[in-house]
Order: sequence, then C-alpha cells, then structure tokens
Amino acid sequence: MMQIIRSNAGKFMTILIVGGFLGWMVYGLGMEVTGSGGSRNELGSVNGTPITAEAFQRRVQEREQQERSQGTGKITAEQEREIQDQAWDDLVAQILTQQELSRRGIRVTDDEIRYAALNIPAPAYQQQEVFQTNGRFDIAKYRQYLASPSASDEVLSQLEQYYRTVIPESKLQEQISAGVWLSDAQLWRMYRDRTETATVEYVSLDLSRLSPGSVQVSDAEIRDWFGEHKDEFKRPRTARFTVAYLPTASGERERAAVLAHAQELRAQLAAGGDFAAAARAESSDTGSARQGGNLGTVRRGQMVAAFDSAIWALPVNEISQPVLTQFGYHLLQVTARGGDTAVVRHILLPIKKSDAELETIDARSDSLEKIAQSSAGLEAGARSVGAVLRQGITVSDDLPYINGVGGAMEALNWAAGEARTATDGDHPVSDVMEGELGLYIVRLESYLGKGPMTLAEATPTIREQIILKKKRDRARAEGVRMVAEVRGGKTLQQAAAARALTVQTAGPFTRLDPNRVFGQASEAVGAAFGVPITQVSGVVETTAGLFIVRPVARTAASASEFARNKAQIRQAVTQQLRQQAVQRWLESAKRAAKIRDNRDRMLGRA
Repeated sequence: MMQIIRSNAGKFMTILIVGGFLGWMVYGLGMEVTGSGGSRNELGSVNGTPITAEAFQRRVQEREQQERSQGTGKITAEQEREIQDQAWDDLVAQILTQQELSRRGIRVTDDEIRYAALNIPAPAYQQQEVFQTNGRFDIAKYRQYLASPSASDEVLSQLEQYYRTVIPESKLQEQISAGVWLSDAQLWRMYRDRTETATVEYVSLDLSRLSPGSVQVSDAEIRDWFGEHKDEFKRPRTARFTVAYLPTASGERERAAVLAHAQELRAQLAAGGDFAAAARAESSDTGSARQGGNLGTVRRGQMVAAFDSAIWALPVNEISQPVLTQFGYHLLQVTARGGDTAVVRHILLPIKKSDAELETIDARSDSLEKIAQSSAGLEAGARSVGAVLRQGITVSDDLPYINGVGGAMEALNWAAGEARTATDGDHPVSDVMEGELGLYIVRLESYLGKGPMTLAEATPTIREQIILKKKRDRARAEGVRMVAEVRGGKTLQQAAAARALTVQTAGPFTRLDPNRVFGQASEAVGAAFGVPITQVSGVVETTAGLFIVRPVARTAASASEFARNKAQIRQAVTQQLRQQAVQRWLESAKRAAKIRDNRDRMLGRA
C-alpha cells in the first residue's frame, strides 16, 4: 500500500506533520466495534453483531475530546450522558453501514485508494498550514509529502485503512441517494426561498390588552377537555428538591477582563505580531490552534451569526476587533475571499473564571457536601460556605433545569434511584453534582414516577390551556375588527393606537431564516411574502402569538446571479438532499434492526 500511495506522488520534501489527524480516523468494523472478549464484555448488539465495552469507551473518549476542544474543557454529567448516547448511536450507525455494504457487495480497489489518496485529501490534511500556499490548500505540497520519507509507513498504512473505510461508505451513499434529482424550476424555488427577503410592519395582538380580566372555566369544560386530549396528559418523572449551589459561570467581571486582553492582543497583531504563533499559544479552539488558527475555507452562512457577519465585513488581511459569540471573544483574519467563500483564521478567548477561582469553589463544594450530609443538614452547609439556597424546586423530564445551575437531569436520575429504596419520611441528600452554571447539592423532598395523569393532576394544566384559548379567541375577534378598519381606510398605526397597541418592524428576513418574531415557516412568514405590499394580512396565528402583518418591502431573488452560479448552487443543494436521503435510510435501518442495548444494566446507569 505504501507504494500504491507513493507512486506518482512527486519529489522528496521533508516536513513535520501534526498528528491530530490520526485521532479521528475510522478503523475497521472488527477492531472498532466488536473489540475482544466474551459476551460478558458486550454492551449490546445490532442484528447479532456485538458492541463491546472497549469499543464503546473508545468512542466515548473521542467524543469527550471533541467536546473539550470546543468548550471550556469541563464536561458536566448532563453532557457526559449526551456523549454516551451519541457514541452509542455512532457505533450502531457504523454497524448498520457495514452490514449494508456487505449485503450490497460494495468493495474498494487499490486503484480507487491510490486515486483518492493523491487527489482527495482528508479534510484534516487540507487544514494543515504546511500544505497551504497563500492561505489555500496546495495539492502539490501534499503529494510531495506522500512521496517523501516523512510520510512513515505507519501513517500511510493508516491512510490506507481510512480510504478503505470511507470509499465504500461513499459508494453506499451514492447508491442510497441515486434518486435525488432537481429540475431547474425546483432549484430556482429553493434558491429563491434562501435569498428573497421581506420586511414587514406588524402588530402583536397582546392578550393582556385585548382580553383583560379573568376567564371562567367550569368543571364540565375541564372534564370534556381531558376526555378529548387524554393521550396528551402523560406525567413525566418529577422530583421536588431543596437545592444549594455555588455558581461557577463567568460574569461581567470575567467578560470585561477577556475583552481587555483581546483588545491588547489585537493591538500586538495589528502592529505585526505573528498570528499563527498567537493562536497556538492563546486560542482555546485547540483544533484550529494547532494549525495557527486556520479554519480553512468557510462558506457564507456556515458560522454563527456574529462570526459570519464579521467574515464578510472585514477587509482581507486585517485583524478584526474582538467579536463576541457564545464561545467567547474571537480575533479574526480573512486571508482570502471570493464569492461566497473565504479563507479564515481566528483566535478564540473563552470567558470563564480562572483556574484558581474554580479550585476555591471546588473546595467550598467539598465542605458543603460534608456538612449537608451530616446531622447539621443542607441549610447549615449552605450558610457555612455561602451557597445559594432555594426550596421547592421542581425538576422533570419535560423541564430538567434549575435556574443558577443549568441542566439537572443528573439530579432527576439520582432521585429516581433514591426513590426505589427510600422509606416514608426519608429525605436523602445527594453528593455534589455539576451543572453548566454551578456546583450543587439537592435534598429530595418528593418524587413521582412517569405514567398517565389523573384528571386531578391534569386539571391545572387544562385550566391554563382553556383560559389561553378563550383569551386568544377574544383577541382574534378584536384583530378581525382591526383588519376591517384598515381595509376600510384607517392606517395600521391608527387601528393599533386605538387599542393601545404598537406597530413594529421585522426584517429583512428570508422564508427559511429562523425568525425571532414569528418563528420559522409560520403563517406569518407566508403572509410576509404572499400579501401585496402595503396591504394587511388577516389575523395570523403562530406559536409565538397572534399577529397582523403588513409587508412594506421585498427584495427579489436575482435571476442573473442564479444563472451565473447555478452549477455551484445545484451541487450544494444536491449534496444537502443526498445527506438527508442517507439520514432517512439510516433511521429506517435502525427501526428495522434488532438492536439490543444493555448499557443501563452493564454500566449501572439510572
């Protein structure tokens, strides 16, 4: 295989390759999923193919490494449970894929491996700085490396295994999605939906103004509602706690300190400092930091909103001002840009408490746990360490969250386990748990397992739903009168002001944008693009409320731009549709498969 990849690869070149690529390569099914050991080592199986504990733990560790590189480095119990579920899904999908490859007789040849290795480099190689020229991947440099002694036999062997895995999977994806086809008319509609924009004036029909006062709900109405919607009233697992917590999340002080450091670092870079060296030393995005901050080529709309806006506003080769996202402050540099793509590198400075502060909080949490689990009790422990104490906190499967703590599924799972062994009058106290926002301890006050609700349990929810419906009906009737007034000659502002309502503006937005006012793909968005300009819609209802919409401006999709870029647009849309087709196949295969999952029993999970 070493000769297969090296042949025709070019002349000798001595360089050092960062080894991070090898950490995520997919190995063969026999090694990765089935592992070794007998049935006692099996966590489950897919159509008879076992998933071993070793394979599962390897995949969990890979997922954990990815999570730490993208976040603060710490993983909460909630995140750990999600990671374990993702790792399990990964292995199930891998087995189903391998079984389908075998069923269809899909194979890979040496010639296919040679071509792919020389012409279709793995994504991680394309991001390596040593393989780039002027910020863009240089295939000649990559081929020179493959032909050189620097590409060890071990690396080339692992490359072979990589392509022996991904090429058959690519063939399978092609077969599964072979029916994906778009006419020019369909492609135009999809392009139009993504690019055409609307700006509207709107009035939100405020229930408190249009339907004030109390609403009477009779017992008969509640019984009728319960009978008609009985299947909707399922009781989730629900626990009531007393909670003591120590906040670990950063605040304004930490944000200001990171911003000041980002501004200082920017000044150094703008004065000629080495961006790549600064990224390797400072950036918490470890994946790109190893590459000098290089993110490679990104497409418009691919990144989070603030980051994406900065990419397209920033002059090429300039250093941005600090850009705030949910991940922290970024310093960006666009090294090349053309059309809807740009070559970008960045430095990420996360906003978090210092290690010393977190160590102090850890020590306080240890004291809290010791006192809370003693005869002194939780209240005394909270007073002793200055923890926040809150009583009567309800956590359920529907809302597994505690304000000031974050996700609290760990506490709910703990409560479920304690409830199985507790006797009447017991109020057990947990060990310290970790949420995204704080360390916390809970005392279990009560617990209800999941099951169908009784009428008495459902009554408070039903009463709220009936009240909301009646108030909405009143507001809708008043909205219908408003629409009639506007269509009869009044302005929207006049009709709104007469009812102490305000006219607001939203947009521009596309049909597909997540809409903070109306919600995505709602009746209100349809009105924004369907109602003639300056005319008003009827009363439209969305999950966000009731609205009257008046379009005031639209920008049409550019037919000339579409014609000029049709090939690229078709390629991008077709790829997206093919991915959706593969995902549908995978979900169907999962439903049809015989999957045995013994993780709860084998791992002792609640």
